Amino acid sequence: MKKSDRLSMYFDELKETMPSDKLEVYLNENIRNIVEHAYNKAPGVKGIMDNIGLVPKDIQDTEDLLKFPILKKDDLIKYQQDDPPFGGFLAVPIKTIGRIYISPGPINDPHSVPNVERIVQVFYNFGFREGDIVLNTWSYHLVPAGCLLDDALRALGAVVIPSGVGNTERQIQIMHDLKVTGFCGTTGFLMNILKKAEDMGYEFGKDFSLEVAFVGGEMGGGPMRDIFENEYGIVTGDAYGTADVGFLAYECRDRSGLHFVNDAFIEIVDPKTGNRLGPGEVGEIVATPFNKGYPLIRFATGDLSFYTDEPCSCGRTTPKLVKIVGRVGDAVRVRGMFIHRHQLDQVFNCFPEISKYQIIVDRYEYRDSLTVRLELKDWDIEKTMLQESLKKRLQEICTVRPDGIEFLREGSLREGYKALQDQRKY
Repeated sequence: MKKSDRLSMYFDELKETMPSDKLEVYLNENIRNIVEHAYNKAPGVKGIMDNIGLVPKDIQDTEDLLKFPILKKDDLIKYQQDDPPFGGFLAVPIKTIGRIYISPGPINDPHSVPNVERIVQVFYNFGFREGDIVLNTWSYHLVPAGCLLDDALRALGAVVIPSGVGNTERQIQIMHDLKVTGFCGTTGFLMNILKKAEDMGYEFGKDFSLEVAFVGGEMGGGPMRDIFENEYGIVTGDAYGTADVGFLAYECRDRSGLHFVNDAFIEIVDPKTGNRLGPGEVGEIVATPFNKGYPLIRFATGDLSFYTDEPCSCGRTTPKLVKIVGRVGDAVRVRGMFIHRHQLDQVFNCFPEISKYQIIVDRYEYRDSLTVRLELKDWDIEKTMLQESLKKRLQEICTVRPDGIEFLREGSLREGYKALQDQRKY
């Protein structure tokens, strides 16, 4: 396929270039509809509104939405614990949802068809097309990334190879033998595949058919994307989303930020006061997807960012997230997966031999690295068996395998140390 055919501007031009006055009307209408639907169909939402004396007619537009309290991830976890499995937020019969994902928290995420429709638009704008053969290296295990992207790609007309994570040499062989034209996965993993293929004697332009890639899940991937595009001729795209609310923003060819999707209302708020912030002000991303199956209203993602409402050369009229600049709280994203402090406590509390632990997240060459540092109560214990048991437990609970484990004598971790330390530069 010609590269120009992958750079078409719009999936739905009328919707993506909606004038600001019509966009405001559209958003207000959808906000009214989702709040009324959620109140009537989702007991969890009704409970929140009843507790503060709020009824659907009180929320008529984006400004009125400020009356609705922000729903934080920890709140959602508690709602689900008190009223399993979905905390009262599922607004359709459970038999209609198809899949249930389990995200770190743990949080039960019901599969939602509107999210798939949204990602079809995102993938088209990245350059994926009908007939592409796509290697999907995102995890298919419990979390939504693998299956959700798989559904969207097939809805677009692509053929998907559900390879999942790991096994670099096998992925290279698949790309070569099946003439893969598209790739989905972390930025670092694609770079590892390309470099490993060269080490194995392959010549990219001659031996591979890869033309387009959706890469992300790791901060600091911009320089690697430049290499993919300029040295390998691969069309790339990036997007922002979470397991709870799906994709919220996607990149256009201007590559100066990520446009808000049209089927959600997105705010940037001060994480301390909850006040809505304006362009250029750093705050937490709060989203209200217009998803009648699983209506999470004013859901706080935990990610810090800022936006611009300056006109974009691509013609799209929604604001743009400029970049993610950090996290609220102690969760850290590693290789596309979030790690929470309470998960780590769950892991290490199973090992009485350990007095203290520290997790160091950094970047090594092209990928996120995770190092575990452990203070031992007894230095003479059998360390090899402990190391293997710990690696297995950490992968079970956090779905991330550590790159290394360092054993320390008691007292090595000084007072005030951070148990979960992110050393990467945003």
